[in-house]
Amino acid sequence: MRTDISNWMPLTVSEIHKLFSDIPIRWCIAGGWALDMHLRKQTREHSDIDIIITREEQLIAYQYLNRDWMLYRAEDGKLSLWEDGEYLNSTHDVWVTKNDESPWAYQLMIIDTEDDYWIYKRDKSIRKPMAEMILKTVDGIPYLRPEIQLLHKAGSSKVREKDYIDFQTMLPSLLHQEKAWLKSSLNRQFPEGHDWVGFL
Repeated sequence: MRTDISNWMPLTVSEIHKLFSDIPIRWCIAGGWALDMHLRKQTREHSDIDIIITREEQLIAYQYLNRDWMLYRAEDGKLSLWEDGEYLNSTHDVWVTKNDESPWAYQLMIIDTEDDYWIYKRDKSIRKPMAEMILKTVDGIPYLRPEIQLLHKAGSSKVREKDYIDFQTMLPSLLHQEKAWLKSSLNRQFPEGHDWVGFL
């Protein structure tokens, strides 16, 4: 079991694109990188890189990635090796490294779907068609829509300073319908109110 959670040397966006383009699954880049890709510029340093895959396609991803990488389930604050053939029913995060001494290279975020809809893990009534969830750069690199990424940041039990900065950075470029969807989703998850709603 590894405990070096700060030992990161993330792959670049182009390296991730090259790696995942050979895997026959739906995927996209998420996290802060997804927001920067939407803005077409890097706005801050990124300590890691996140890739979304669907739960139903996790074993396909595993079979391709396991050839060259070691995959660790991140659950309950612990990292444990993802065994060959093991179906992850509830795990949402998988950390990936070259070997048991190498830095972490990227993180898989496993999302749940139903009838080709993405389901928000913190409020299952919030969902979006998978076809509308992913945008692409001019180079064809898929990334998570900004309003969905911002919901993940805002909806966390602890909104970090960088999440608030990301929100303020993205706000001027969000379209009316993107703001409306984010506002509606935050109101649904937080009926008692959320700090970001007033800006939307």
